[in-house]
Amino acid sequence: MSTLYDKLGGAAAVDLAVEKFYEKVLADKRVQDFFAQTDMQKQKKHQKDFMTYAFGGASHWDGRPMRDAHRELVVEKGLTDSHFDAIAENLVATLVELNVPQALIDEVVQIVGSIAHRNDVLNR
Repeated sequence: MSTLYDKLGGAAAVDLAVEKFYEKVLADKRVQDFFAQTDMQKQKKHQKDFMTYAFGGASHWDGRPMRDAHRELVVEKGLTDSHFDAIAENLVATLVELNVPQALIDEVVQIVGSIAHRNDVLNR
């Protein structure tokens, strides 16, 4: 059985998706300020590693828990549901642009857009 990571196209596909995703995010006035002081090369690598793990391409995740990684953004910068939704919209738009089949987009959204994931990111 192949993983979502494999179905999406593996490392090359994740790399391309993350690059295009952050182009959209950094141009999006709703969320771009959250990344103003961010080392984007480090952020992109972190995101690629996370997506690789989340989609079944790696057996473990070395990053911080979602709550810890986003706590400062919630407390100090006011990260909210509307920001989470904007990020999700940018991810879906990226996948559509890359001609990812809708069934796979739905799987991605189910994983990264779940209520549990949202609540962790938003520290609820």
